[in-house]
Amino acid sequence: LLEKMADVSLKEAALIVGVVAACYWNSLFCGFVFDDVSAILDNKDLHPSTPLKNLFQNDFWGTPMSEERSHKSYRPLTVLTFRLNYLFSELNAVSYHFLNLVFHVVVCVVFLKVCKLFLDNRSSVVASLLFAVHPIHTEAVTGVVGRAELLSSIFFLAAFLSYTKSKGPDNTIVWTPIAVTVFLVAVATLCKEQGITVVGICCVYEVFIAQGYTLPVLFDTAVQILRGKGSIPFSMLQTLLKLIVLMFSTLLLVVVRVQVIQSQLPVFTRFDNPAAVSPSPARQLTFNYLLPVNAWLLLNPSELCCDWTMGTIPLVESLLDVRNIATLTFFCFLGSLIVFSLRYPGDSSKTVLMALCLIVLPFIPASNLFFPVGFVVAERVLYVPSMGFCILVAHGWKKLSNKSVLRKISWVCLAAVLFTHALKTLHRNWDWESEYTLFMSALKVNKNNAKLWNNVGHALENEKNFERALQFFIQATQVQPDDIGAHMNVGRTYKNLNKTKEAEESYMIAKSLMPQIIPGKKYAARVAPNHLNVYINLANLIRANESRLEEADQLYRQAISMRPDFKQAYISRGELLLKMNKPLKAKEAYLRALELDRTNADLWYNLAIVYIELKDPTEALKNFNRALELNPTHKLALFNSALLMQESGDARLRPEAKQRLLHYVKEEPQDANGYFNLGMLAMDDKKDTEAEAWMKKAIRLQPNFRSALFNLALLYSQTGKELIALPVLEDLLRYYPDHTKGLILKGDILMNQKKDIVGAKKCFERILELDPNNVQGKHNLCVVYFEERDLIKAEKCLVETLALAPHEEYIQRHLNIVRSKIASLGATEQASLPADGTTAAEEKKKNFQNLKEVKKEHKPTQTAVDNNKGHSENKKRTEKNNIGKETPKKSTKEIKDIEKKRVAALKRLEEIERILNGE
Repeated sequence: LLEKMADVSLKEAALIVGVVAACYWNSLFCGFVFDDVSAILDNKDLHPSTPLKNLFQNDFWGTPMSEERSHKSYRPLTVLTFRLNYLFSELNAVSYHFLNLVFHVVVCVVFLKVCKLFLDNRSSVVASLLFAVHPIHTEAVTGVVGRAELLSSIFFLAAFLSYTKSKGPDNTIVWTPIAVTVFLVAVATLCKEQGITVVGICCVYEVFIAQGYTLPVLFDTAVQILRGKGSIPFSMLQTLLKLIVLMFSTLLLVVVRVQVIQSQLPVFTRFDNPAAVSPSPARQLTFNYLLPVNAWLLLNPSELCCDWTMGTIPLVESLLDVRNIATLTFFCFLGSLIVFSLRYPGDSSKTVLMALCLIVLPFIPASNLFFPVGFVVAERVLYVPSMGFCILVAHGWKKLSNKSVLRKISWVCLAAVLFTHALKTLHRNWDWESEYTLFMSALKVNKNNAKLWNNVGHALENEKNFERALQFFIQATQVQPDDIGAHMNVGRTYKNLNKTKEAEESYMIAKSLMPQIIPGKKYAARVAPNHLNVYINLANLIRANESRLEEADQLYRQAISMRPDFKQAYISRGELLLKMNKPLKAKEAYLRALELDRTNADLWYNLAIVYIELKDPTEALKNFNRALELNPTHKLALFNSALLMQESGDARLRPEAKQRLLHYVKEEPQDANGYFNLGMLAMDDKKDTEAEAWMKKAIRLQPNFRSALFNLALLYSQTGKELIALPVLEDLLRYYPDHTKGLILKGDILMNQKKDIVGAKKCFERILELDPNNVQGKHNLCVVYFEERDLIKAEKCLVETLALAPHEEYIQRHLNIVRSKIASLGATEQASLPADGTTAAEEKKKNFQNLKEVKKEHKPTQTAVDNNKGHSENKKRTEKNNIGKETPKKSTKEIKDIEKKRVAALKRLEEIERILNGE
């Protein structure tokens, strides 16, 4: 047999490469769809910043294996290849699809090598070509997450090929190939769980192919031994030894795998696999009927669908159901093949036996035989079983082509099958171009699956086409009225359309479908954990109404009572408590969430925001730093920690603050706030040219950026460029006509630099229209009256100003100057200030201490809203709702500190002093 095993020739390999390229070239133009979104786009394990050890602690989707919401699919080596893709091309889908295509080529070539163990060269090439073009493989090859099947298959076949070399001369055992086989089985299993089933194929190969036993021979030997008429042959003892080694290694792998999932099976709902929760006999009849359904997809892949869950295949609830005939026919055909392959010796029976092993054994994990799975039918799990099917077809074709009468017909049929399959594969690839095309193609096959209607809605929703998305979500609720996720989707879409009332009604329907709490019974065992998001989404909706905050809090607490480990409920409740001015309770909520997940950067960020509310900047900065340790690119933590450092007034922290802001603008190059705050840092460091450049960049991105416009004008005025400041102030006042500080600065420049008393007067009068009690504006208007030589009006004005600010000494002195001038009218006009030791600079500081406008925007906590998108295996991402609010405030100490550095600004009050003194 080993002599039959030939290497694959270069010509054969080139043929396979060409055929695969012809069938799958258009897959390179497809994006990330369906499960790719969760496995690629949302999976932080792909990012270089994530420690490599996380790949071995998390499931295929990046969820910690210890969490109940984990799917328990442990495929770290597959995720590692995604990470390599990300390293070279980040999220460029072309590289991911190209690598899948390469892996499919490798599988086809290795499969050809396996075929040559049991078929002649021509039949082997036929089997390999049929496998290469079979349309059932589009989900595994064109869907990026199908890489798990591809990688697992490579090591699966390699392990089998290695084991075939374990038989030495004179039936001796060669242990090296067996050790390599065990290693390759472990690698295959780390790519996808079904890799472990190759051990069963190796066992069948050893007994019936390598040793040449048939079932009657084994039966006779066993009878003789039991009757004491013979002993176990040495060759059989050697076979037993090899099988024991294989089985022991398999058992070890199973034990490790069980430890990895922490002895917990994933939680699926009746929507994922309705038969799994159905009573007998519907459960058994349906599971058995699914076997001929899968066989039919291999035989006739004309109608393919990406999602076969929910109501796609109605339950077989009665023995009288006509579909039971298909089940019976399937088992009769399968049974006859098994009997033929095990009972009779010869190459044909051996070929059939190995083909059956490849069909049956790898399919067992998906068969619901040992544990329920999260789907009804999945085309990608037929990737390895289709190898056995292709061997059977090639073997049958060989039998037909050897008969002269049927030779031509067999070749014509083969060509027709290969051509139509290749054409179907090429056409099917376009369905995977986008989520919309994929799910619409699925709806053509099956309109009874609510998840498909939901997923088309999600695709339209991602394109912001909410009106059309709503139609599909509503249709999903009609197809499956008890689908909680569909009602949640309807509610979320109504919310996006600003139809709050309808959104609340839909969420209430979803909430009413939730099961009631049963004391002492674990809640999550009876419902999908993501359905609990209905409480989160409803609470997030109603808390927009200030009068319903307590009601929203009650919903969060209800979700927590159902699931004390429901992290998202603590996060959302923490933000609500901040809104309710209860920072201490918010702190408790976030600390509880951190007990559940200390690796969540968003949680540390939110806790930092709480400490800001509690006026504890030191602790806030520590928590920002913790968030950045976990996620160095956490944009909000970068931004707000930099602001906190800047506000501290500690010059030693400014370099680090600048670095974080530079990192922030690299991550968010279109956010003007980053450039503005870099400008503010430069102003603090007296780097006026640099500050000017940053402010201008912020204004280019956001022409109506109030704080940037004002501070740029202030910068110009403080550096002797008052006339350049005027156009900037004009822009500011065009956008914000009521900007008091801008009016003050403009009036000051007009009066002192342009000597435009009329223009200055209009500015100060406008200020008093907006705020009659504005001391600075009123005082400056008094100066205008003095400049106009209207001393009586100036005196009256200063008296009124002094009444507004009786403790401001400079106003009293200026009033004294005016009264002195009135009293000495006709005499000398030279007057001097009272010798009280107060300098003009100090008065200027008082007069202008609040002029600088600072936009310190601490962005609020991260909140997940409407984070469940119903029945989509995409595991849709949670949405972040970050609403910034401007808080232009600084402490008196900080204001004075800044003003000390603005010496140039002091000149303007000296001008006022000179005017009042008549110089």
